Amino acid sequence: MDKLIEQFSIGLFFWQTLLFIGLVFLLKKFAWKPILDAVNSREEGIKDALEAAENAKKDMQNLQADNEKLLKEARAEREAMMKEAREMKDKMIADAKEQAQAEADKTIKQAQATIESEKNAALADIKNQVAGLSIEIAEKVVKEELANKDKQLKLVEDMLADVTLK
Repeated sequence: MDKLIEQFSIGLFFWQTLLFIGLVFLLKKFAWKPILDAVNSREEGIKDALEAAENAKKDMQNLQADNEKLLKEARAEREAMMKEAREMKDKMIADAKEQAQAEADKTIKQAQATIESEKNAALADIKNQVAGLSIEIAEKVVKEELANKDKQLKLVEDMLADVTLK
């Protein structure tokens, strides 16, 4: 270090300082400004990219919220449709049961009416047969009773005795 102080020259120092200042000036004018511009531009690009990423993140969150909302609405709509379908099914089953019951009741009433009419026809036929048989029996009894003259007179007298004049 002593050697440096001994060899110190003011002229050399002046020229070195002048060259250094010139170099700094040239660097500032031609190098620093483009370098700083490039760094600032890069910094702006990074800032814009971060901003865009943040906006994209917010958009993604909004889309996710919208998707969740749509899914909830779709689920609610599906549940409503399923409930409506179940109600329609239950109503159709109830209507079918009611209609089947009505048909069964109608068939039973028709069968009962048919049975009643068949029963009445059978009773009428039996009455006709009984009446016919009764007439035949009475005819035979009367023929036998009336074949004898004494029996005829006695029958007429008994009948007249039963009849009273009013």
